[in-house]
Amino acid sequence: MLGTWRGVELTQPYLEKSDAGAIVVISTTAAVEAFAGASPYGAIKAGLLNYASNLAQALAGSGIRVNSVSPGPVYFEGGAWEQIKTHMTDFYDATIANIPMGRMGDNYEIADTVAFLASPRSAWTTGTNVVVDGGFTKRVQF
Repeated sequence: MLGTWRGVELTQPYLEKSDAGAIVVISTTAAVEAFAGASPYGAIKAGLLNYASNLAQALAGSGIRVNSVSPGPVYFEGGAWEQIKTHMTDFYDATIANIPMGRMGDNYEIADTVAFLASPRSAWTTGTNVVVDGGFTKRVQF
């Protein structure tokens, strides 16, 4: 949380001078839906969503857009899900079974979403949270 806040504070003067100032905060689906029990991780990530939403309102007049991305389960070599697949196979398989698209995302799919939100192609988008999870979360998004 503080790392994101410090990053915004340090870059804001430069973003204000930009013709395409954009901030993309990374959260998680654990921030928007119950996941893995009571954990500080989801609460902190939910706090980032609140911060990004308020920041979008505060910085819009300065020409800075603020959005967030909440990835679902993402598998990449060396990542947490690789360890879970190796050491907690039943949990890994159950997670895959709960993803309607039948697979985990990959880091490039998340990066593409971030790149779009940061780009001028998304110039009218601010204050939103994009959930990228293959249908993993079951809530109605509005």
